[in-house]
This record gives sequence, C-alpha cells and structure tokens, in this order.
Amino acid sequence: MWNYTSLEISANKALIDRFKKYAKISGIVFMILGLVGIFYPAFMTMTAVALVSYLMLFAGVSSAWLTWSSRRNDWAGWLKSFMLILVGALMIFFPLNGAATLGMLLAIYFFVEAYAEFGLAFAQRPSSVWWIWLLNGILSFALGMIFVLGWPFNSLYLVGLFVGISLFFDGVALFSGAVFLDKATKDA
Repeated sequence: MWNYTSLEISANKALIDRFKKYAKISGIVFMILGLVGIFYPAFMTMTAVALVSYLMLFAGVSSAWLTWSSRRNDWAGWLKSFMLILVGALMIFFPLNGAATLGMLLAIYFFVEAYAEFGLAFAQRPSSVWWIWLLNGILSFALGMIFVLGWPFNSLYLVGLFVGISLFFDGVALFSGAVFLDKATKDA
C-alpha cells in the first residue's frame, strides 16, 4: 500500500508526525461515530439528512449569490438555486421524506456500482481474481435490493446503519494507517 523509503520518511518527518497524530484522533472519532450509527441508526439517518439538507441550502444560496453577481439574466442559474434551496428546505421540514430520498439515492448508487462491478468482473474473467469483482457486484446489487424492497420504510434505519458502518471502517483505516506509519518511521 504505502511504500516509503527511509529518505522520504526523514524528509517528510514533520508532515508524517502531524498526519499520524491527527489520523489517530480522527480514526478514533470516526470509529465512535460509526458505532453510534450502528447502534442508533435512526439518529444517524436524521443527522445525515440534516447535513445533506444544510449543504443543499448552502449550495443554493451560494449559487444564487454567484448568479446575482455574474449573470442576473441566467434563468438556469436561478432555477438551480431555487431547486437547491427548495429541496434543502423540504428535507429540513420533512426529515422522514428526506431519509426516504437518501435511501433511494443509496439504492441507485448500489445498482450503478453493481453494474460497474459486473462489467469489471467479466472484463477480468480470465484472471484468477475476477470472482472477487463478481462477488462485490452481487453484494452491491443485494444492498440496492434491500433498500428498494423496503423503501421508504427501511430508509430510516438503513441509511444510518450504512453511514455508521462506513464511518467505522473509515476510522479503522485511518487509525491503521497511523499505526503503520508509526512502525515505518521507527524502522527508518
């Protein structure tokens, strides 16, 4: 994965030391947030809906300001701004509908990912690891089906659960990367 020489490690020692410190802290925080999402998925879903809603509001206001300051006659810019603000506000005022929307977006994502994974699997068919891509595609398709079959009711729990699992493993990866660099810098 990371293949540093001792010269690169010593040249970037201050940067690596800062990364190790913050990666460990971030990893622990992400793992804790991930566990919260796993054990309290409805809370994590509502948190994700709030985050996406406010990001959409911010994007809409920013887009409106940019349209106002650059091209006031641009009806497409105003429409984009209006739609972002409207959808963001609707998700804030109707968070269960926002959770259902995020659930459907995740289902679409999993289906697109499954399609890409199946394509990779069959493109790699003669190789010895093609089945891993196929398995990943099957799992992605199954996750998409889980969302679709219970939609919109299971979105309240599945969005938070999947966000929690993702955050937990992101935290594990960050923390593991910092531990790896600890070992690599001690050996160098």
